Amino acid sequence: MSTTYDVRIWSTEIYRGTRTTSYVVRWKVAERRWKERFRTSALAESFRSDLVSASRRGEAFDTGTGRPVSASRPIEQASWLAFACDYVDMKWPAAAATYRRGISEALTAATVALLDGERGRPDAVILRSALHRWAFNTGHRDDPHRPVEIRDALAWAHRHSLPVASLAEPAVLRRVVASISTRLDGKPGAATVVNQRRRVLYNAAEFAVERGHLASNPLATIKWKAPKSSGAIDRRTVVNPVQARTLLNAVRQTRRSGEHLVAFFGLMYFAGLRPEEAANVRASNLTLPPNGGWGQVHLDEATPHAGSEWTDDGRQRDRRQLKGRARGERRTVPAPPELTDLLKQHLDAFGTGEAGRLFRGTRTPELPKITYIRAWKAARLLAFTDEVAAAPLAATPYSLRHACVSTWLNGGVPATQVAEWAGHSVEVLLKVYATCLDGQDAVARRRVIVALGHGPGA
Repeated sequence: MSTTYDVRIWSTEIYRGTRTTSYVVRWKVAERRWKERFRTSALAESFRSDLVSASRRGEAFDTGTGRPVSASRPIEQASWLAFACDYVDMKWPAAAATYRRGISEALTAATVALLDGERGRPDAVILRSALHRWAFNTGHRDDPHRPVEIRDALAWAHRHSLPVASLAEPAVLRRVVASISTRLDGKPGAATVVNQRRRVLYNAAEFAVERGHLASNPLATIKWKAPKSSGAIDRRTVVNPVQARTLLNAVRQTRRSGEHLVAFFGLMYFAGLRPEEAANVRASNLTLPPNGGWGQVHLDEATPHAGSEWTDDGRQRDRRQLKGRARGERRTVPAPPELTDLLKQHLDAFGTGEAGRLFRGTRTPELPKITYIRAWKAARLLAFTDEVAAAPLAATPYSLRHACVSTWLNGGVPATQVAEWAGHSVEVLLKVYATCLDGQDAVARRRVIVALGHGPGA
């Protein structure tokens, strides 16, 4: 390899064409002139800065490549879309199905901001669908039966994708951050969603650094304040015992799946199970006394709903370990007498399905999410007045779990024990659940009145 220290580097030139503007870095090594063309000024200046730094360090340049000797290979101008697909493929094998979907949603929002040009741009809905359901889905990307409009949209996106290194340009990065922070209607996104997307983008940028596409992670330096997400439960959503039993009775009266789902919702209210845990309960997970009384629910696995596109076996639900626990680790939750009776009635009336599961769909061996969501919405309309139904009280079935954990805490059960039953840390319990039971505010006000000497016993 022939080297020299005779190097001269000129200022970056701007070339404005009829369609695009490019930035050219020119330099001379010995008697030979070199040039590199870039699509953004930031990329050009970054490349030129590397050349200048090497020259000032007294580093020799290779006369055959025009690059510093330390540069083992030219700077890669990898397409963002191609890189993002590689990132998805790297994450896919070990990722839960719900996380796979979350990665795809985050990358779709980011990629829309990294596509240049409007000529021939596909319809926005088709483009997002092509990215979300196909490009960023390892299992479906190469499906030969993709619709023609999807293939055309992806081909356009690959042609118009900016390079990964464009993230180093502040204007581009801020456009990407704005894209992941807003909903399709232009309103600010939910804090939890935005923060999740930012974590995915940050991790992808770290992978780009590892692959040599970026010198450093630009998200680590950008001045952007992430939205704060409130960890506390909205007390307006949490039902009291009377409201919970009213809702369970209303579920029983709903058409189609009502009777079959009473015990499902009962597990969430009386035992604090998450929906993905309740949906996976089998007869073998239950210890039910023959003559009533307290029983137990032994949990060893959860089946969160992710959609058949994101699971390895094509089922709607993914099989995962319990949240926050190692694979194979179990959790035992007490079943009060009222829940024990509900479970025994369910087994007598419906038996079990595939693998001994208590709950199943009409046409599927596993309980579809849409089935219990529809039943819950119908039950709210039956149980509540129009005014209450329009309020956030028990807006989702998850409110039953919140009510259960809150009842345990407000009933005086030690936080450490509640944490064990609920599958949470003590810190989360004390921050999120305490005093969020509906009606606690009124109780607290009565206590204040008594303390001020205006009530009974004063």
